Amino acid sequence: MPELPEVEVVRRGLARWAAGRTVSDIEVLHPRAVRRQTGGADEFTALLRGRTFGEPQRRGKYLWVPLDDGLSMIGHLGMSGQLLVQEAAMADSVHLRVRLRFADGGTELRFVDQRTFGGLAVEEAEPGDPESTPLSLAHIARDPLDARFDDAAFATALRAKRTTVKRALLDQTLISGVGNIYADEALWRSRLHYDRPTATLTRPAALGLLQHARDVMTAALAAGGTSFDSLYVNVNGESGYFSRTLDAYGREGEPCHRCATPMCRDAWMNRSSYYCPKCQRRPR
Repeated sequence: MPELPEVEVVRRGLARWAAGRTVSDIEVLHPRAVRRQTGGADEFTALLRGRTFGEPQRRGKYLWVPLDDGLSMIGHLGMSGQLLVQEAAMADSVHLRVRLRFADGGTELRFVDQRTFGGLAVEEAEPGDPESTPLSLAHIARDPLDARFDDAAFATALRAKRTTVKRALLDQTLISGVGNIYADEALWRSRLHYDRPTATLTRPAALGLLQHARDVMTAALAAGGTSFDSLYVNVNGESGYFSRTLDAYGREGEPCHRCATPMCRDAWMNRSSYYCPKCQRRPR
């Protein structure tokens, strides 16, 4: 699933190619793509037609575009969703789910989703919120790349939780945007085992973990995100290449970049956790 850097790459592309344009026509080609819309495709189309896109926003893995009259179009990429800016003459993908045309007659915005886990919806934004945050996202915490993220409050909340450190990193009400890949990378850099109880972390360790998460996502963003196949691309259809420099994720059996010990993989919450058994010792 795309994580913060991948979604931010898409947000920047939308800011360049879609902000300020007015939607003239909408085609919903698969009902699951708008299943979060209470009134389905008809309501989605009625609410979006004639609206002008504002500056796209992101919180963690969630993306939205402010519209007129206190509305926002929210998008979640799910496992395989892609928001692509393409010429109208370009052939449709077999997995095209929603097409937006604009009044200027230029490029189209197409939502392509092979597995149909993602989706779009138009909903009300928080009243008076300058970012026009959709009401359904109000509970999502800010992310480490947000200038308003409170490092001290995060460290306090992390240490107060009665859970383990990787579970806490994936808790979107505590810190958003950190998914399985970047959690493993931040933990490797911090020399922390994924099962370490949060209550055992010192304040410097908590702040260090946060900084490592911020550093690894900043590096991934500079590389265009992490792509393992053609399912994650930016709005121009290009893949990111941060996967070439991962230190932990996906490296089972390969030597640790720090101590050369073979990396391990454990099944964890229907996912995998990758770690160095020497640098990241399992808690007793």
